[in-house]
Amino acid sequence: MADVTDPAFRRIIAKYGKPDVLWTEFVSADGLGHPKGRAKLLPLLQFSKLERPIVAQIFSAKPEKAREAAAIIRELGFDGIDINMGCPDRSVEKPGAGAALMKNPRLAREIIRAVKEGAGEMPVSVKTRLGYNRDELETWLPELLAEAPAAITIHWRTRKEMSKAAAHWPRAKRAVEIRNGLKSKTLIIGNGDVVDLDDARRKGEETGVDGVMFGRAIFGNPELFAQESSVAGREAAKRFDLKDAPRSNLGIQRLKILLEHAKLFEKLLGGTKSFAVMKKHFKAYVTGWDGAKELRIKLMQTKNAKEVERVIITSCRK
Repeated sequence: MADVTDPAFRRIIAKYGKPDVLWTEFVSADGLGHPKGRAKLLPLLQFSKLERPIVAQIFSAKPEKAREAAAIIRELGFDGIDINMGCPDRSVEKPGAGAALMKNPRLAREIIRAVKEGAGEMPVSVKTRLGYNRDELETWLPELLAEAPAAITIHWRTRKEMSKAAAHWPRAKRAVEIRNGLKSKTLIIGNGDVVDLDDARRKGEETGVDGVMFGRAIFGNPELFAQESSVAGREAAKRFDLKDAPRSNLGIQRLKILLEHAKLFEKLLGGTKSFAVMKKHFKAYVTGWDGAKELRIKLMQTKNAKEVERVIITSCRK
């Protein structure tokens, strides 16, 4: 997720609840191929050993640029490379990348081949959707499978639906059937409206997908993967009264992680991204207790990690 799963947040996630695999926020392959763009984007692709296995995600509508970016990512030592073919952002779609590639299967396949050439032995995967204006799984998925990517992650909504409709998880079972019918070895990963680990396991068992990707559910909840199950997580939460947070242990823990996140963001990305990017995390971390709204308002006014620390300390002392 752009401006969410950056190096700072990934390290926080890896520390407090390590998932099986992490993806970077997507970066422009075209930008990586340009000296000035590369200098700006490389900080977004920094990672620690704790984050492994980690997959770098790119977007492009130019096979030659995608090939070049894949070679750079291979040199950086990533464990895999993912091609975004589902982002609905207009600035990404305008040159033909992201979700726009669903309207151009021929180009999409060229890009997969180009990335494979640049990636060498590194596995190549694709992140996409059910279709552009309508569900096109029956025709779109076989086009991607024909290029034999290591995995295809499908967000179970169309580009037109954005996030307004519920994710169509029943289509996951059909995606697996299509894959199996073509005797493909490509893994199918499902994405969309997954709320916790129990939900992920249930969806996986019901549909037969090989894996489940979390997106928004991890936002403000870095301990998600540390829970053996969401039931265990709920039982742990019962031991604290959120109405008394942030003085409760749970509330204080969340604020400690938020502060750690803010400091890490400043350390790793202070010269690359505006601190304002951190503000989208405040609402996710600070919620569910009396006074949370007032605390968020104060945090929104901060300009650096030191100010965040001062606001949190003052709040906890009240």
